[in-house]
Amino acid sequence: MPPVSEVILQAAATPPSQLTASTCCYCGVGCGVLIEHDGEKILGVQGDPSHPANHGKLCSKGSTLHLTGDLDARALYPELRLGKGLARSRSDWDNALDHAAAVFTETIREHGPDSVAFYISGQLLTEDYYAFNKLARALVGTNNIDSNSRLCMSSAVVGYKRSLGADAPPCSYEDIEQSDCLLIAGSNMAYAHPILFRRLEAAKAARPDMQIIVVDPRRTDTCELADLHLAILPGTDVALFHGILHLLLWEGWVDRAYIDAHTEGFDALKTLVRDYSPAAVAEICGIEQNDLLRAAELIGKAPSFLSLWCMGLNQSTAGSAKNSALINLHLATGQIGRVGAGPFSLTGQPNAMGGRETGSLSNLLPGHREAGNAEHRAEVARYWGVDSLPESTGLTAIELFEAVRAGKIKALWIACTNPAQSLPDQQKVHEALAACPFVVVQEAFFTTETCHYADLLLPAASWGEKEGSVTNSERRITHVRRAVPAPAEARPDWAITCDFARRLEQQLRPGLPSLFDFDSAQALFEEYKHLTRDRDLDLSGLSYAILDNQGPQQWPFPAGAQHGTARLYENGRFPTASGRAQFLAEPYRAAKEQRDARYPLLLNTGRLRDQWHGMSRTGTAARLFGHAEEAVLSLHPDELRNRRLEAGELIVLRSRRGGLILPVQADDSVRPGQAYLPMHWGNRFLKGLGTNVLTQPAFDPLSKQPELKLSSVEVAKAELPWQFFALVEGDVQRRFEALRPLFEGFAYASLTLAGRERPALLIKAASAVAPQAELLAQIDALLGVAEGPVLAYDDPQRTVGKRIRIEDGRITSIRLAGETAARHWLKGLWSDGQADAGLRRWLLAPLATPPGSSGKQASKILCNCLNVSEDAVCAGIARGLDLNGLKQELKCGTSCGSCVPEIKRLLASVPAVVNA
Repeated sequence: MPPVSEVILQAAATPPSQLTASTCCYCGVGCGVLIEHDGEKILGVQGDPSHPANHGKLCSKGSTLHLTGDLDARALYPELRLGKGLARSRSDWDNALDHAAAVFTETIREHGPDSVAFYISGQLLTEDYYAFNKLARALVGTNNIDSNSRLCMSSAVVGYKRSLGADAPPCSYEDIEQSDCLLIAGSNMAYAHPILFRRLEAAKAARPDMQIIVVDPRRTDTCELADLHLAILPGTDVALFHGILHLLLWEGWVDRAYIDAHTEGFDALKTLVRDYSPAAVAEICGIEQNDLLRAAELIGKAPSFLSLWCMGLNQSTAGSAKNSALINLHLATGQIGRVGAGPFSLTGQPNAMGGRETGSLSNLLPGHREAGNAEHRAEVARYWGVDSLPESTGLTAIELFEAVRAGKIKALWIACTNPAQSLPDQQKVHEALAACPFVVVQEAFFTTETCHYADLLLPAASWGEKEGSVTNSERRITHVRRAVPAPAEARPDWAITCDFARRLEQQLRPGLPSLFDFDSAQALFEEYKHLTRDRDLDLSGLSYAILDNQGPQQWPFPAGAQHGTARLYENGRFPTASGRAQFLAEPYRAAKEQRDARYPLLLNTGRLRDQWHGMSRTGTAARLFGHAEEAVLSLHPDELRNRRLEAGELIVLRSRRGGLILPVQADDSVRPGQAYLPMHWGNRFLKGLGTNVLTQPAFDPLSKQPELKLSSVEVAKAELPWQFFALVEGDVQRRFEALRPLFEGFAYASLTLAGRERPALLIKAASAVAPQAELLAQIDALLGVAEGPVLAYDDPQRTVGKRIRIEDGRITSIRLAGETAARHWLKGLWSDGQADAGLRRWLLAPLATPPGSSGKQASKILCNCLNVSEDAVCAGIARGLDLNGLKQELKCGTSCGSCVPEIKRLLASVPAVVNA
């Protein structure tokens, strides 16, 4: 059944609303969504039951899409800075793009086409991607165009191409449900790809004999479903996969007939893995030999074997080797091109696949062609009607920003991505952006860290406001439809790009027909699709009409096809010169950055359940902070004891590149000797340039994907006795923008959101000494506690001050300075919508903790969909409720299901605590 394109809903006594079918703009699962709107404003969202990726289900992020994208955070008009150090001022589109074209023209003429660069995003639609590629290569004449997908999936691209001949994930989502043995490596699916994880949970419940192996240094929610968790030491994946192959060979669990008929290079690999004995691999990986033996047996004896992986493999200096070593296991067992089998890379962004298809990495061209291949360049140049395409090697993400920092790139165009948060070694990235003579940022949200450096800010349309197509992780293309117009003067990305390109053409190729005579996203798609004809990803038979009438389709979908292709390589033929898949024999090499006496901990980064990437969108929805309120470092309890640290204390976290101050928590899911910090935090929410000030820019030599998952660090207590806490509800984005700069002088500052029906700005800060009274007065004015119905207590001698604003019988603003012990009690009163009778007595007495209050922190929200706290779940368990009982009584776990693994963990642990 094809998806709903547009349905009019009539509800009694309410204005008519419409449903427009689209897709979620977060991860690569590519869930179908139905956007409810009135033609002007998005009112709600629900899963599209007809979409084959999600069958109507949405995760906690997708189900709150309608609550994100606060207009107060949106870029609404072009803004231009006419000189470094000056503020940007509002412009109009003609002046803005004319200025950009003039600067790019002058730069290209004076310094050559490689003096400019484009850095784009896996969140763009395929048509946007194609427009940027044609702009860079056909018009400007540079291969300096790279995507943030370089940080995401480029090692998977290399792995597929080297081993199988093409960048083509061979599987379908149905294989996840039909596999007998499933290996998940370097992926917390439960957080990163929740809807696929829900499908896996359902399959495991229906077929308990399905075996699941999870490879992850940390015990994540994904591990709750595993029959075997291999908690390997970070970076040792290649040794693990070689060790498994060693055992498969020893036990005779390989498919020799398949190897002989369909592969090459096996003998060299066989020789290599002889040295990877169970004892040696167990020592390298830090696991038990018995667990290694069990993993090999589960894989070797399984009728069907599927692997899923993500950033834990890709974001590594050995990312390409890890990918190929895992694919080796499939080729050796003949587990590819079959139902429930194959190597299946899960993409991190909604259209990372579309970017790869259109050639939006510096080394690629449209249609899975190579920029370094002269024949490929000639094919694309002929199709585009230009003499030639550039031969010089384009710069990849890390190289590109180093070239900006070195002054080689004079003009940089950034679209729909936030490198001032997402790239590693952030100190150097900020230096590069500050030094670049001309930075254009094409962005929907003016609040990103990168927008601070924009000399020209161009407002882009966002989710629900533009049309195009995306390709998800299983090669399935969906038509993305516009539901509402973009606000103010924001425009679709493809339209901005083509408008600029036409102006640049007038300078660089005057008098010639335009290469960018597109009046719609569909026109771009129709031109692009023919560049895929007769290629491995052939989608020349597709059209918007087919996608609308038949629903989302998997490529290849050549001309004349009736339906898409569910699985690749079923006939054992591969798109290599010989038609055979290639075994890659590469030894395990230890990561270059290791622990030492100065940096004795290995830091791993990963995802939060309810946030996505740099939080430019999810960070506008207060309820998405309910599960994780702030940036916190996780350490094993033994590491806290060894350092004489208490949970909740502020610590200094340092790597060889920089440092952060943030709280620490005890977490026994992290092994001793390791640390964990979510990737999402940037300088907007956490002072100090965020998580990636710590990570290293070293990259894989083939994929050029950086090592974001492993950095050596040290932790020490931060001596910051003067504490600050504030909470103020209402107008959160405007307050955020006004207050954030005032906390630059504090050693530690965290600004996040809180609440559900009454969103609030939540501020925590600390310093060695109290700030100047003038600064505190500025802050108080913005918090609304300087005057009006405010209870106040000040002790200048102790530099302690307390201010509470009460309106209509409830707290609306809180400011505690000097000591903050009452913050949990006060936040609880605010959340409950009341003002406690003892509030005035506490406020006017020199007491840190209110009478009758334990000062205990309110529990986090476990179920974001139904607003169920961890305390409520624990209380239910204590009363004897099982999972079904909790679902029935509290409703937790009955919507998106993301909280279910955590509830299961509590079910396993709370009874023991209760009975103790």
